[in-house]
Parts: sequence; structure tokens; C-alpha cells
Amino acid sequence: MIYFLNRLAARILPVALLLALMYPATPAFSAPIVIKMATLVPEGSSWFEMLRGIGNEWEKISGGQVTLRIYPGGVAGDEDAMIRKMKIGQIQAAAITGMGLAYLEKSFFALHIPMMYGSDEEFDYVRSRYAPVLEKKLADKGFIVLNWGDAGWIHFFTTSPVSTPDEAKKLKLFMSSSGGDPTLLELYKEVGFRPVPLPINDLLPGLQTGMVNGYNATPLVSLAFQWFGLAPNMIDLRWAPLTGATVIEKKTWEKIPADMREKLLEASRVEGEKLHVEVRRLNEEAIKVMIKHGMKVHKVSPDVHAQWRKMVEDVHPKVRGGIMPTEAFDAVKKFRDEYRAEIAAGKSKGGQK
Repeated sequence: MIYFLNRLAARILPVALLLALMYPATPAFSAPIVIKMATLVPEGSSWFEMLRGIGNEWEKISGGQVTLRIYPGGVAGDEDAMIRKMKIGQIQAAAITGMGLAYLEKSFFALHIPMMYGSDEEFDYVRSRYAPVLEKKLADKGFIVLNWGDAGWIHFFTTSPVSTPDEAKKLKLFMSSSGGDPTLLELYKEVGFRPVPLPINDLLPGLQTGMVNGYNATPLVSLAFQWFGLAPNMIDLRWAPLTGATVIEKKTWEKIPADMREKLLEASRVEGEKLHVEVRRLNEEAIKVMIKHGMKVHKVSPDVHAQWRKMVEDVHPKVRGGIMPTEAFDAVKKFRDEYRAEIAAGKSKGGQK
């Protein structure tokens, strides 16, 4: 019997090896992967539709083996809560603002320095060059950036008309209480603001009760959450860009076969780029819609704009190395100045023609 089995194995083994070479094994999941993703953005918003688009593409690419389950509207808590839940595995991914990501890595604050950037193009130039540094820092901490996103330019919204820094300093200004790092709160106080820390879901009732009478947000966010109805005045001042990213916990990401991860990542970047263009258009539309529903936009004269700039630049020594690492502040400023020099050189050449 043993002789017979050995003879049979000798005949079958070459055939099995040949078949293995002709039909190599494809990566297979031990079980379907469900990725729970949390975000503050409301269901039905442009950002939510982007996330749903990612989920649809992932299901197609993976043949239904990777499913994205989205929890919108802050049901999983503020952004610091989302990060804590990713760390302990309660959720695996989040679409989160750069300010939220600063809880993980303070270098993200450098993308949100007030009045550092003068235009969309200038900010895009800086972010595209600094993004690889931030992605590496997050990867070292166990998170993968799936795509970058935008929410628009942050403006101040107030219950009563405001335009100057001195007027803004009298506001009871909402500030998110999440994160647990008092540094940013203390800096706002040092500048002269009166910040009132609250969970983001308490902003609306805070405006209703008078606990706060101002907040800063992008027009699209203000419209999406209907906050502007209780604070129908907007200062026509681009305070800072609000960027963000969709991130996934690295251990979960690495459960997906490597060749498939590249396809999923590419699909995520494509969806993010679509939103990148759309959000900027939608912010302009949001301002028009809010004006139609009673919002007043208060213009800022060049002299008043200079007052805002001086107020911000006076605290740069505390921001640099305090709020964010010195390296981060210096890097974005270098890229910004580089962009401005290129633009100035281009204009100069154009004038000589």
C-alpha cells in the first residue's frame, strides 16, 4: 500500500506544481472587512457623498469584500473622540479636519495659521509640498491618509454686526472643547478673545441661550448645520483655510491585500479630488443662499484688514514652537514665500514683454 501511495504522489505532485504555476493563487480575505468610519459632516452633504462614493468604489474593487459603514453628523462624538475610538478599534477610519488631526500630530496646525495664506492657489501650493511630511508623521503613528479634503475658508459669524479685531474680542466666541490640549485656548485668550469651550453639538443651543454669540466656520459648514440662522452676520475676512483628510487605522488597512490597497487608495484620491473642486464652488453658493435668507456680510476695509494681520503676526513667536513645532511653521512659511516669489517673478516678466 505504501509503495502504491508513493507512486501515486510521484505522479500527482508534478501536475499540481504545473497547475500552481499556470494559475497562481490570488489574495483572498479570510472574511469580509467592515470598516466603520465616523465624521462630523451631516448626511446628505457634499463631504458625506464623497465618503459614500469611496464606499461604492471599494465594494466594486473588492468584489464586496470591503464595506465602508459611515457614521455622520458627529454621532461618534467630537473629533478627538473619533481618534480615541480608532486607537482602541471601536471605529477604523474617520473623515476629519486638520484641526482634529492636530490632536494626533501638532504639525497639522501649520495648515491653519490665521491669515498665513492669501488665496486658494497659494494654499494648494503649500499643502501639496508639505502633505508628504504630514502623511509620513501620521503613518509613524499608525494612520494612513486616504485623501485630502477642503471645507473652505473660515470666517467669523456673529449674532450682532462685527468687523474690527476690537469688536471681535468682545464676543463670547465658541471654541471646540475637544482635544484636551489647552494651548490653543490659552493663545486665543492671550490675543484678547473670550473663547467659550463647548462640544461642537452644543454650539446651536449655546447660540440660542446666549452662552456664545460668535463662532468661526466655513460658509458651507455654517449653512449645512444651520448655525447662521442664529448668527446672521459674517465678517468678510478669510481667517484661515480649513483642510482635512480621510484616514484609516493602519492595522485595519494592512488586513487588505497589498495589490488591492493600491486600487482602493487611488479610488479614494479620485473621489477626494472631485470634492476639492466642488467645495470651493459650493462655498460661494452657500454665501449667496445665506444672504438670501437674511445673512449680512460685513466688509473689511484695507486699514481694518491690516489691524487683523498685525494682531495675528504679533503672536507668531508664540505660535512657532508653541502651538506647533518650529519645523512645521518654518516649512509652510518657506513654501508660501516661495510661491509669492514665483508669482512676483512671473508678473515682472509679464510686465517686461
